[in-house]
Amino acid sequence: MRILILCTGNSCRSQMAEGFLKSFDVNLEVFSAGTKPSSMVHPKAIQVMKEVGIDLSKNIPKNVEQFLNESFDYVITVCDNAKETCPVFWGKVGKQLHIGFEDPAEAAGTEEEIISVFRKVRDEIKTKFNQLYKKISV
Repeated sequence: MRILILCTGNSCRSQMAEGFLKSFDVNLEVFSAGTKPSSMVHPKAIQVMKEVGIDLSKNIPKNVEQFLNESFDYVITVCDNAKETCPVFWGKVGKQLHIGFEDPAEAAGTEEEIISVFRKVRDEIKTKFNQLYKKISV
């Protein structure tokens, strides 16, 4: 099964979702990309994923355009509909889904307040993508 996870910057949410799906099943082919990819994966996303045993330190943000000629069973957008325009994927895809999360990169406050937002979003991503994985892997 091939899955593409999309957001805008491909620096936080889509990277975390990719990491979790790969950790659930090594046989899944999981990719993530963004419409306006950042220059690097957000350091706090790397930090909070490392806390749960998933290493994103070698990941790099990718542009969705590099995947347009590929086919996927699922394309999943993870942007926050209320605050962002979610990307649209024009390639070959079986099902398109949206599972929205707030962007932790927008968090403000003290260092501890910011990292707690990253942890909250990480945990929400794990929960929702685990539920999705259980549905699609049957």
